[in-house]
Amino acid sequence: MIIKDFVANRKLALRSEISSLNRKPDLLIIQVNDDPASNAYVRGKLKDGEEVTANVHLLKLPSETSEEALLKEIEKANNDASIDGVIVQLPLPKHISEAKVKLAVNANKDVDGFHPLGSFTPCTPKGIVLYLESEGFSFKGKNALVIGRSEIVGKPMARLLLDKDCTVTIAHSKTSKEDMHRLVKNADLIVVAVGRASFLTKEYEYKEDAVIVDVGINRLEDGKLHGDAEPDLPVKLQTPVPGGVGLLTRLALLENLMEAYKR
Repeated sequence: MIIKDFVANRKLALRSEISSLNRKPDLLIIQVNDDPASNAYVRGKLKDGEEVTANVHLLKLPSETSEEALLKEIEKANNDASIDGVIVQLPLPKHISEAKVKLAVNANKDVDGFHPLGSFTPCTPKGIVLYLESEGFSFKGKNALVIGRSEIVGKPMARLLLDKDCTVTIAHSKTSKEDMHRLVKNADLIVVAVGRASFLTKEYEYKEDAVIVDVGINRLEDGKLHGDAEPDLPVKLQTPVPGGVGLLTRLALLENLMEAYKR
């Protein structure tokens, strides 16, 4: 099933579940920038909320908002029993500590899954696994290669795949080209998240039944979005860009919100 249809079906199920609840799940998005990409992400999240009839609302603060003022808004949301989930849209202005903000959000409301003591799975890895499960991918014993070691995607993706009984390798910018070729050739599942357009190309050798999950979103001079993998690689399944992992990430946010509500 293509990702768009998978997400649409999950949203219908969430909408049906929410219709039977005494009150609607409530998500607060706090944004402290006017970044065009962030604005687009937020619009998508607000639209998702409307589609499943959850209460998703935005608190947009000026870019010059102080760190102290932002932390006070987070504390207010933490203490508001009517709010189930809180996310702070990244990136933050340079004068605000991202690490402090991530720790400030109540772990039980951190539906982004960034809090080190939280129990929510980060949205991008969670969305990817939900989709692969729907496609019948069997994780147990498979060789999984995660290319990228960010705190938001690479590292949590590797941990989640370990939990699914994969044999996991993390490659990154310092991995030699020779080793990268060897790892790609032996991988059953490749999750590429390096932020470099067409990092994976046809010059690599792939297993015929391999799966490539492309997390990259790179806007090039042609004005179009390009993934970290060249399109149409010789594998069994490759997620598209756009219309791929971004949709899965937003879906996982709604799934985490429902989980927070039920708690």
